[in-house]
Amino acid sequence: MRYLYCHVEEFSMAETLRVLLPKLTKERVQWEVINHGSKDRLLKNLPNRFQGYCALSQVMDLRLLVLVDRDDDNCFVLKEKLEKIAKDKGLVTKSASLPDGSFMVVNRIVVEELEAWFFGDIPALCKAYRRISATLGSNKKFRNPDAIRGGTWEALHREMNKVGYYHGHFPKIEVARNVTPHMSLSANRSASFQAFCQGVEALLV
Repeated sequence: MRYLYCHVEEFSMAETLRVLLPKLTKERVQWEVINHGSKDRLLKNLPNRFQGYCALSQVMDLRLLVLVDRDDDNCFVLKEKLEKIAKDKGLVTKSASLPDGSFMVVNRIVVEELEAWFFGDIPALCKAYRRISATLGSNKKFRNPDAIRGGTWEALHREMNKVGYYHGHFPKIEVARNVTPHMSLSANRSASFQAFCQGVEALLV
């Protein structure tokens, strides 16, 4: 049996993956989500984790997914940092696969953060929060979920606030739990979401 370990930086992404992974993997792999609590801790912890996986890979069929928010980072610099961590520990990434096409690690960046995936699936948002307009995605500001300016979760909070949801604190974990069960794997307009789905599928081949 193949084992898939997914490393994420925060709780709402961990909750999201726990809903999406069964749909994506369809019992082809045993999986576990490891939440590091922040991007800084994830980046700090990965080298030791990867060193351990390198040893385990001698006796187990392992695959690794690393999923981090871009936030304000340069996407290419962040991706290179993740690639180097794997390479330094002797693990092959999808971006630098072996001549036979094999690899163990897929690094994926959410642009700019999880809530872009929710903007990418307005029908899922509407099912979870019925006062949200079904035409929200036609708004010029939100047509490209990965290019929303000024903070993605802040933008979602503002739109939900307008129709009477969450006037105070924005409960990111609660929103993830409410929206994710309704999400489509194929119709999401977020390019980073589709890259994530394709990355998971590549790890299962």
